[in-house]
Amino acid sequence: MAMNVASNGDEDEVMSAINTTPLVDVMLVLLIIFLITIPVAIQTVPVELPKASSEINQTEPRNITIAVDADGHYYWNASRVETREEMLKKLIEAAQADTQPEIQVRGDRMTRFESVGRLILDIQRAGIHKVGFITEPVQGS
Repeated sequence: MAMNVASNGDEDEVMSAINTTPLVDVMLVLLIIFLITIPVAIQTVPVELPKASSEINQTEPRNITIAVDADGHYYWNASRVETREEMLKKLIEAAQADTQPEIQVRGDRMTRFESVGRLILDIQRAGIHKVGFITEPVQGS
């Protein structure tokens, strides 16, 4: 606590007023800290994520689009690839180009994750560094 001592002429008078400015400063800082941290601490686990509102993708001619249909068949720029080995050969050829293309994966929403996971594994084994997923924009955004 602080007390102000003031002298007015002849009288020595003690002013007994508490300086509340430091108390108010500390309380405002605590209030701000609580307002920022409480929403973070209340987050819950139930999640419903896969809706994508992304920016418009600039497609370059060297980008390669690989589609996976609902049955798990692969398509390299709209032409069907019969086997995983053939897909891996094409990916290795693309990885050895002077400038590596970006692989854009288009998976049907009914595709099993196993098919897309195998494709990502083959892309990694081929040594390609850029992979993107193409999604439909959310209605109304």
